Amino acid sequence: MKKVVIASNNAGKLREIERILAPLDIQAVPQSHYNVPECEEPHVTFIENCLTKARHASQHTGLPALADDSGICVDALNGAPGVYSARYAGEPKSDQRNNDKLIAALKGEPNRKAHYYCVMVYVRYPDDPQPIIAEGAWHGEIIDTPRGDGGFGYDPYFLVPELGQTGAELPMEQKNAISHRGQALRMLAQRLQAL
Repeated sequence: MKKVVIASNNAGKLREIERILAPLDIQAVPQSHYNVPECEEPHVTFIENCLTKARHASQHTGLPALADDSGICVDALNGAPGVYSARYAGEPKSDQRNNDKLIAALKGEPNRKAHYYCVMVYVRYPDDPQPIIAEGAWHGEIIDTPRGDGGFGYDPYFLVPELGQTGAELPMEQKNAISHRGQALRMLAQRLQAL
């Protein structure tokens, strides 16, 4: 089984990534297993931050690395919170405070369209000149009252209109089949199989 270090310490993301990579005979090992320090994310785009995180994890471990950068982009807020989704309400990170700030920012706003976006980068080594890049987007809208107890982040407020359910109400298997991260991981898996 091939080992790949996952450049994240987010338990929710790790579970989703492990579940999709396991059938490819890839063992996803969190960077915390190797005491990799948190990486700065100084960029305003998902792709730049993702590539920085993947190179950082590979450099510290000597292993291939997989990084994910994702967030929610709200049309009425010009794409915010975007790359700042995890820290939208500041430090320390708090899903509840982030959601409270988002709902307050949308008060009285009729346009509630939003989408989750995910980009994944796989590097074979720190200075890999041809990283494998995959992306996915999951469209929905923001509601004012949370629903469901699954998922994480903004999921309880992210309604998928065609299903009538929020990301937090969907069973994990169904969420993985349609989510931004699920889309990106499947695209990445196809590209990894072709190596």
